[in-house]
Amino acid sequence: MSAEESEDGALAVALLDTLLDRGRTLAVAESLTGGLVAATLVDVPGASRVLRGGIVAYATDLKAALLGVDPALLAVHGAVHPEVAAQMARGVRERLGADVGLATTGVAGPDPQDGRAAGTVFVAVSTSDGEQVRQLAIEGGRAEVRAASRDAVLALGIDVAQG
Repeated sequence: MSAEESEDGALAVALLDTLLDRGRTLAVAESLTGGLVAATLVDVPGASRVLRGGIVAYATDLKAALLGVDPALLAVHGAVHPEVAAQMARGVRERLGADVGLATTGVAGPDPQDGRAAGTVFVAVSTSDGEQVRQLAIEGGRAEVRAASRDAVLALGIDVAQG
């Protein structure tokens, strides 16, 4: 795969190349990023050798219906929670038959959601070995929060894939 000019493109290339080298596949579950992660990945020529697909579950009820997130967890904590991110990543990995699942959930802003401030984001990676979640506090407007969330989940994916 050829390197892209932008940082996010470079992260996508690095993740896809790492997974391809290891013979692993990828699926993506997105909430606040609304397809931005998947779009960045498919901008890379040859992404189809690794990326199986993605689910944009923007509405909270779809996180349960499409990704298998525990409805009780969503009822108690809302969609912006580390365990929700972990369950989204696991759910997309299992439902799309991938080796690795990525997930993003959080508040792009400008208003708070589920008692969480704008810029509060959780990104997660799931493999058969378990889930890793990172919490972020991102400054800026919606575009900056979404872009930083995309970059963070791609970087976490690289860390897990290389580990």
